[in-house]
Amino acid sequence: MNTLTDPKAVVVRYVEAVRDGDAQGIFDSFAEDVTWWYPGSLPISRVWKGRDAVVDDFLGGMAPYLDTSAPVVIELVDAFADGERVLAEWTSKATAANGSAYDNRCAGIFTVRDGKIVSVVEYADTHHVAATLFGQG
Repeated sequence: MNTLTDPKAVVVRYVEAVRDGDAQGIFDSFAEDVTWWYPGSLPISRVWKGRDAVVDDFLGGMAPYLDTSAPVVIELVDAFADGERVLAEWTSKATAANGSAYDNRCAGIFTVRDGKIVSVVEYADTHHVAATLFGQG
């Protein structure tokens, strides 16, 4: 398997694209029919279906909840692969639109086929997301 199709390398490249604000790299990481499950009962909690929905509506849809004049800092903590599945852990730090500090540690189970991410199941501190970004509870 080469670095273009190796599942772990694909996920690492995706996280690096998010970190670097590389919109094309983010888009190119996903299969057209990708799904992304985000847990909880937040406005963003659901299974997002399709590359456009994941990239534009889910990932891109977070902009109104963030202070876009401040940096979003993404750091890959580690990634482990077993075949086409990759477990990645990352930290995400930003300033919320309301001025609160957003600091979350996330994990995702990525499935990669033919060099593209086809599914993600994400785990995060949804209570922190609710309180910091959505002004809930």
